[in-house]
Amino acid sequence: MMRVLAGALVLWSALVLGAPASALDWGGIEPGVTTIEQVRALYGAPSKEARAKVESYDTIQWVYEGARAPGGIQRMTVDYGLLTPQGYKPAVVRVLRLEPKPKIFGRNTVVQGFGIPDGISDQDGQDTFFYKLGLIVTFDKEGSEAVLLNFMLPQPDAPASRPAPARPGAPKR
Repeated sequence: MMRVLAGALVLWSALVLGAPASALDWGGIEPGVTTIEQVRALYGAPSKEARAKVESYDTIQWVYEGARAPGGIQRMTVDYGLLTPQGYKPAVVRVLRLEPKPKIFGRNTVVQGFGIPDGISDQDGQDTFFYKLGLIVTFDKEGSEAVLLNFMLPQPDAPASRPAPARPGAPKR
């Protein structure tokens, strides 16, 4: 019972006090930080590996599914290869995609865990939550269960819109 209470207190503290403004991570994987070696140490060898060229850069994709997927997850896909101001880093996580099993990431769980989204849209009849800290969550057609979570680098704020310059001959306001 004490372990349950201690765990609940830690979770409550994280939700109430917040975390530093960095990329969101899941299961020890943080896009832009975690390396291929660290993922292998955490989860072992993937079920599948694919290599491709994206805009002349070599990329790697690891897929964990079935018994190799983490608990509660049907499929975990990790994309490597990140272009940074310091150059291309082929062994750094660019995107982490989770396809959870049903009843794992309900809409309320997502909001409780990650907060109110910075944006919400409807894509092909499915609600999608956008978080500037680097998360996009797609829900099922009913809008109650997350079917896809994409963890990536934090997204910068959009620049403030400026009024359009006046056209010559346009009336002044």
